[in-house]
Order: sequence, then structure tokens, then C-alpha cells
Amino acid sequence: MSDETENPGISRRRRKRRSYSLLILAAGIFLFGATAGALYLLLRPTTLRIAVGPPGSDDQKLVQTLAQIFARDGSHIRLAPITTEGATESIALFAASKADLAVARGDLNLPANAESVAILRKNVVVLWAPSGLPAKGSKKKPAAKINGIDELAGHRVGVIGRTEANVTLLRVILTESGVNPDKVAVTQFATNQIAEMARDPTIEAYMAVGPLDSKITKDAIAATAATRGEPKFLPIDVSEAIAQKHPLYESEEIAGSIFSSSPARPEDKVETVSVNHLIIASKSLSDTTVGAFARQLFTVRQQVARELPSASKIEKPDTDKDAALPAHQGAAAYIDGNERTFLEKYSDYIWGAILIISGLGSGGAWLKHYLNRDEREKYELHRDNLLELIAKARQAETPEALAVMQTEADQLLREALDCYEDGAIAEGDLSAIGLTLEQFHHAVTDRRMTIGATASDLPRKRAI
Repeated sequence: MSDETENPGISRRRRKRRSYSLLILAAGIFLFGATAGALYLLLRPTTLRIAVGPPGSDDQKLVQTLAQIFARDGSHIRLAPITTEGATESIALFAASKADLAVARGDLNLPANAESVAILRKNVVVLWAPSGLPAKGSKKKPAAKINGIDELAGHRVGVIGRTEANVTLLRVILTESGVNPDKVAVTQFATNQIAEMARDPTIEAYMAVGPLDSKITKDAIAATAATRGEPKFLPIDVSEAIAQKHPLYESEEIAGSIFSSSPARPEDKVETVSVNHLIIASKSLSDTTVGAFARQLFTVRQQVARELPSASKIEKPDTDKDAALPAHQGAAAYIDGNERTFLEKYSDYIWGAILIISGLGSGGAWLKHYLNRDEREKYELHRDNLLELIAKARQAETPEALAVMQTEADQLLREALDCYEDGAIAEGDLSAIGLTLEQFHHAVTDRRMTIGATASDLPRKRAI
């Protein structure tokens, strides 16, 4: 404190250095905080809201299981299921941006920004008509009244499921089969009304849409067989034409005996159509996020299948650009093996950051040089003064004059060191001062010998 009181210049210089130190410390803390924040944002799990329903359905069980496995494995993507009353409500939440993902059928009224991420299963159309119960004591097998779709005109079809999409699909099948849909009556039954549908004598054909191993479809076929006689499965011979005209539908085959082996239901393969039941994501959802979700989904698919056999039917979506429902770019990149690495994704940003940091460093160096311009000029002045002292020392007349010059040289040296510590001059500049000071010392020594002064009259200053 006494030094600072006696020499205000030293006090200001120390305060300036202290300010520089605090500034560097603050900059370091800021950079550390920014880096830590960026890493937190990059590494923290991303939670996606997924709408699925109805409650208790296979779809809801599958999503719940996926959410549990993702959380248990500490995966980067987590799922937050939103239970709905069905696909229609799920799509409504998705369209309102209240869900990031949704489970829905491909032929429903999907928003324009919906893209596929994964196919959970294929819903297959099963059409059949009862053959009637044999008369008591008769061994003759009764014949079905309806043997093909073209014979459905004037009859009533019982459709399992309340969704309007099933009725729309039936009308497409009838139209492409050459049957006027308006001449076919339709009655819809809920999935818990199968027994009621089987007992209804006005129903002369039945339609179910679901996976081939659907318990609902098997129960419906068994119930109608017990009540109305063995089923006659109606092939959709125009399935290829339907798939061509309506890309959301695909041509499929129902294998023989898939619903029952004894008796065989059906007895032989049957041509039909299917529609995908899938997970959709918004086109605007990050490619990286969707790609990570798709990777996790297909990685744990077999693991989930041990708990839910239906998970084994999960398939990758069509990644062709002309697909009826295009695959999300993030999912397509994962499926096609075109995912970009971290450096590939962010190389432009990394190089940009390097250029910015380099520019900031150059700007900081220039600013520091600009702020220290006064000290630099002071250094040059001290160097010139020291050179002048050499000339004066060679002409000094008394030891006292030399002592005064030595004191001035000490002060010039002290201020040159201060300039060096402040970064105003480089190490080479300090070496130049040392060389000049050494010449000054020789000049003082030579002059002292000339005027006959003793070496003890003047303390020697060692060159630095």
C-alpha cells in the first residue's frame, strides 16, 4: 500500500493488470459455461410426445413398452405416450401440434405434413359370407348364397369397427369390382359387438380389417361360423388394380388355414388388399431426432417382440420419393444408410466457429496493440532517452552527474519492464533495452576512469 501511495503510476498499472486478469477470468468462465450449456443441450434426452389409442389396444401396449425400454436403456430418445380414443383423435392432436408422433392408419385423413417413420403392421381386408347351417340329420354341406364380391349388390354387409375408413375401403373395393356401392347396405359394429353381429339375420356378408393374426378377426369368423355356418371367403380379384389406382392400398394374399386349421379357414389362399398401420411424424421434426428414434425402434424390435409378439411385424417404410406416404428424411437416411456423422452435419458450423474465434483473436490482438499504443510510444521514447544518456555519459564532468544519469537509466529500465509485463512490447524489444543499457554501463565505466572517479563512488548496474 505504501508503494502505491508513493507511486501512483505503479498503482494504476497494478489496477490495470488486475482488470486484465479479471477480464480473462470472466471470459474463461463465460466460455466454460457456454461449452457446458451446449454439451447439455446436445447430450440431454429428447422426449417425443406420441398419440396412440384406444386404451388397452395392442398399439397402446406397444408404445408403452417402447417408452419403458427407451427409459430403462437410457436412450437419447424418450417417449411420452398420449392415450386417445382412437386413430382419429390421435391425428387431430398431431395436426394441432400437441403430439410429435402419432399411430394411425395410412388411409385416414392425414395432415399434409405427415410422413411415415415405421410400419407397425399391415391391416388386411377379410371378406366372407356364411354358408348356412346344415339341416338336421343332413350330411350335405350347405352352399353359400354369396360366392363373390360381384354378388353383394342388394345385400347387407356387417363391417367390424366404427371407423369410417373401413366403409370407405369397402366402397373402393366394390367400385373396382364393378359393384355400385350404393346398392350395398352397410352396418357397422364395434369390436365388442361381434356376437350381436353374428346373430343378426339381416347381415349376409362380413368384413374385418386388421392384422392376419388379429384375435378380433378370428373370433368374428368363429362366431359367424357357429351361428350362420362355415365362412365362404370372398377374394378381391382386382387387388392389383386397386393398388395401382389407390397407392395407399397394397395387394396381399391371405394364406390357407391361417384363421383355423381344422376346419381349414380359408381352404386355399385368398387375394385381398391391405393398408399400412404406421407411426407418422411431422416433416418439420428434426431429421436427427427422427433418425435416432427410428434407429432405437428397429434396434429393440426383437426385444419388444418377446413381450409383445405383434412387435415382430414392425417394418421399415418405403423410402422411394414417389411413395404414397413418403418416409421422413431422418428415417429414410437411417434406413438407406445415408446418415451424416456429427462432423458432416456440423462441419460448416465448426469451421465458421473457428474462423470467428480466429477473427476475434486477431481483433483482440489488434485491440490490445491499439490500447497499448501509448506504452509502446513510451518505450520508444525511453529507448531514445537511454541512447541520449550514453552520449551524455561520455561527456560527463563529475561522478555526481554520472550518478544522476544512472538513476535516470534505472527509472527507464523499470518503465521498460512495466511495458513488457503489460504486453506493449515483445521480448525482442526488451533485449534491445538490455543491449542499450549495457552500452550505457560501459560508457559510464569508461567516463569514470577518465575523470578519475573510484569504482565505489557509483553502484554498478548489471545489464539485463
